[in-house]
Amino acid sequence: MKRQTMRRALARTVTGLGLALALATGGLLTATGAHAQPVTEGTVSFSGDSGDYISGGRSYSYSAGTDQIQVNGSAARGLVDVSVSGANGDWWSLSLAAPQGQQLQAGTYEGATRFPFNGSNAPGLNHDGNGRGCNTLTGAFTISKITWGPNGYVEALDAAYEQHCEGGEPALRGQVHIKNPAAPAELSLGVGVAVEGKASALNGKATVHGKVTCNKPVQVDVSGLVTQVKRNILIRGSYSTTVKCVPGAPAAWSAEADPTGTTPFQAGDVEVKATATAVDSDYQVTVTASDVAAVHLTRVKR
Repeated sequence: MKRQTMRRALARTVTGLGLALALATGGLLTATGAHAQPVTEGTVSFSGDSGDYISGGRSYSYSAGTDQIQVNGSAARGLVDVSVSGANGDWWSLSLAAPQGQQLQAGTYEGATRFPFNGSNAPGLNHDGNGRGCNTLTGAFTISKITWGPNGYVEALDAAYEQHCEGGEPALRGQVHIKNPAAPAELSLGVGVAVEGKASALNGKATVHGKVTCNKPVQVDVSGLVTQVKRNILIRGSYSTTVKCVPGAPAAWSAEADPTGTTPFQAGDVEVKATATAVDSDYQVTVTASDVAAVHLTRVKR
């Protein structure tokens, strides 16, 4: 009996260390994709048998509005993380994962092992928090409803799960119900290069310009390369600028390209490559658009 108690204490110590390392590194228990979404309507509830290490044999219940509930789905739709910050100071994390390479969908997932160490053949499950976690676990979960938006956005989730720590019989059983607003539109960018530009006789720089378009307000970085060949000499220069874009009103951009060598840009034709880059704040992903155009430079004295 004493030996079993020591083993349990050791397992819990190792578990606590592993949990602390996971939280310190910030990567093991979170989905890759959209940033965490606050849940506007939903509940998380669970209870454990006597002897369940995570729950301590108690029951817990949390509701959006009173408590903070967040959900985070992976862009590949294979993983959902749910986190709870209770008004009473409790904190919990739940991960439900399909076997690697598969998408989470309605159905029952048997033979789950601890996420993120479940591998390619088994689904992943992990419920921990309040300083307690399983070192190893077995379990299963059933998803009765899941509705995905772009970039891992979770519109709805109804799931039930059962978890056993360290191969023991005591179980933790829980349910999660989430209903969020419809997913925001993804950011759409467009960039164009005007077919005329200027070559300065004063400093040798080329001035190019164009327009960017967007479907929601965003700050856009425009960068690119100007290339010209004159008398078998290759002339190149890069440029960059930043503009604010709002829907329905193309934003004009203009930038100077400084030649990298000693030969200045000259009147004549050049190739202009442009790339527009912006962050979609709804999904925390970077969106790009590009264009290539033949541009005629006119010589100016300034």
